[in-house]
Amino acid sequence: MKVLLVNGSPNEKKCTYTALCKVAEALEEENIETEILHLGNKPVADCIGCGGCSKEGHEGKCVFDDIANILIEKAKTTDGFVFGTPVYYAHPTGKILSVLDRAFYAGKKEFEFKPGASIVSARRGGTVASFDVLNKYFTINQMPIVSSNYWNNVHGNTVEEVKQDLEGMQIMYNLGKNMAWMLKCIEQGKKAKIEHPENKAVRTNFIR
Repeated sequence: MKVLLVNGSPNEKKCTYTALCKVAEALEEENIETEILHLGNKPVADCIGCGGCSKEGHEGKCVFDDIANILIEKAKTTDGFVFGTPVYYAHPTGKILSVLDRAFYAGKKEFEFKPGASIVSARRGGTVASFDVLNKYFTINQMPIVSSNYWNNVHGNTVEEVKQDLEGMQIMYNLGKNMAWMLKCIEQGKKAKIEHPENKAVRTNFIR
């Protein structure tokens, strides 16, 4: 089993990375493979609603061939996800939102029914709002949300300060343990031939 941890910070190995590493530590103790994918600090395009990802020959890939497509490709062999972001003006980074908008729209089926969790790093405020935004990617895509014993936040302006947030780091560790537990439960369910539901969708526009 494998969990992909996505670092939505432009800084590769700072506060958000420190929190993700603590989650990974707990997962690896449970013999769950982990990989941290850094989204980088280069600009990425927003979704432009072109519909190209649904056209013949291009299904499941975004027309902008960048980190979003790398995420979709990695999702094919991933059993669970952790999305991490710092707080920018009380919301997740524009980078992670742009990437997730496109990856979830183009590669929807690669994420469905796989457990997901989000973690947020902040100097002080904006964590709950950012946490809420990232969790919505899971709820629209039939993904079980993995929680910890409190909201998945760490506080600090430097790596050293984040490590001093003992409660936050414990929350990250507990999150990894909970993710491992859920993945093992799903694995046992598969062995018992319990399949996920094949749900239908109905779309209604509120125009009269």
